[in-house]
Amino acid sequence: MPDQGPSKAGRSTIDAAEVERFAALAAEWWNPNGKFRPLHKFNPVRLAYIRDQVAARFGRDPREARPFEGLRILDIGCGGGLLCEPMARLGAEVVGADAAATNIEVAKLHAAESGVNVDYRATTAEALADAGEKFDVVLNMEVVEHVADIDLFIGKCAEMVKPGGIMFVATINRTLKALGLAIIGAEYVLRWLPRGTHQFGKLVRPEELEKALTGAGLTVADRTGVVYNLLADRWQRSRDMDVNYMVLAEKAE
Repeated sequence: MPDQGPSKAGRSTIDAAEVERFAALAAEWWNPNGKFRPLHKFNPVRLAYIRDQVAARFGRDPREARPFEGLRILDIGCGGGLLCEPMARLGAEVVGADAAATNIEVAKLHAAESGVNVDYRATTAEALADAGEKFDVVLNMEVVEHVADIDLFIGKCAEMVKPGGIMFVATINRTLKALGLAIIGAEYVLRWLPRGTHQFGKLVRPEELEKALTGAGLTVADRTGVVYNLLADRWQRSRDMDVNYMVLAEKAE
């Protein structure tokens, strides 16, 4: 891993064990039937939510071929680039950042093979923020439950949101229902995810997340649950935020 640099007297958002866990699975990122199959199944619902909300916020027509033209987007904790590439195809200038250098190498290789232009960097939220990077949109998807310091992480991500910009956060609620479905069910029974992918104590309640967002100078503009429809074999938006959920926050102009 690269040098993370000092931040707030040495505090860091990086949990080394979490980075190593995902780095070990790097080669699996773009296999739709591999260990990241749940993310591939999850991608359509989160892509649709991002597309529609970004289009509404910035006055774009989502039906156009490249509606995000002129927008700068950061995908923090980008993994193998499952969100970066679609954002780039929609016309955005995309920076994909991940603390695991092996993930970044996988993402770069796949982007090159696909002919998609993404600026991938093996770095951290605090390093980017401290360098003065700014974005219209920050994607913070399925990351907060893996960081060492949520308030610091959200704060650094919020620093990078331009005035009038927005940040999306997707994560898992810390409830008994989530323990049963997202951890015991998904990791140990159905084996959709490798065991140990999520730790119950690190899951984040919506009120905790929203407190961190508000403390970082953002205003929560929208929230939605995401549930798995077994009969349709797909994820869909829902009022139920007991397990998976997404939050949209905005920075005043």
